Amino acid sequence: MGPNVPGPDTKKTHPWLLRPAMLLLPLVGMLLFVLLYLLATFHYPGGSYAMPQKDGFSFWHNYLCDLLDQEAINGELNGASSYARWALGVLCASLLWLWANLPRLFNRKSWNLYLMWVMGLLAVLAMAFLGSETHDSIVRISGAFGLVALVSCIVELHKAGYPKLAILGSSCLLVFLLNYYIYETGILMRSLPVIQKLTFALFLLWFALLNRVLLRQLRHGGMRHGHEQGI
Repeated sequence: MGPNVPGPDTKKTHPWLLRPAMLLLPLVGMLLFVLLYLLATFHYPGGSYAMPQKDGFSFWHNYLCDLLDQEAINGELNGASSYARWALGVLCASLLWLWANLPRLFNRKSWNLYLMWVMGLLAVLAMAFLGSETHDSIVRISGAFGLVALVSCIVELHKAGYPKLAILGSSCLLVFLLNYYIYETGILMRSLPVIQKLTFALFLLWFALLNRVLLRQLRHGGMRHGHEQGI
């Protein structure tokens, strides 16, 4: 048995929260996030730091956070803001629910598992404020919490016998660090808008697969240690 540490106790969870349909919510939320953000891109007036007067949203030059601002970079009122803020809210709620349930994936409780759980929830809560005036500070705070949560989760996945999910998580970690390095140093800054979108896509894929394994575990009534076939 693992050490007796504080943390989420899934045995005391209300029965209706344990139904498989409840674990479909993060997947639905992530899909809704993508749809809302795509809708936001069609309402963005224009402008990027590379091309301030260019009309519309550019996949190559705009950051996803550009859609959150009340004023577009070209100086016009940003009609995409409401869609983007709804998208961010839906994503954060979805990831909070996913991360709150993630400890169910592991048989053994440990301090590392508790650290993963707490830091992941704090990272998502901080991320919810990306649309505020303190964007840069929020990126650093959420990134610090997320880095600890990500490393802890990769360790737990490896120990629990989920090598494919651990490898994909490690890939997310590498691109996460690449984003942070570019963001802080300015090196390859012109490539960051595209790298940022690819990073989001990779993380969403990883979260969706984590959610799928959780859902399968709940449907089967318990964890099947080390079985990842079909992921």
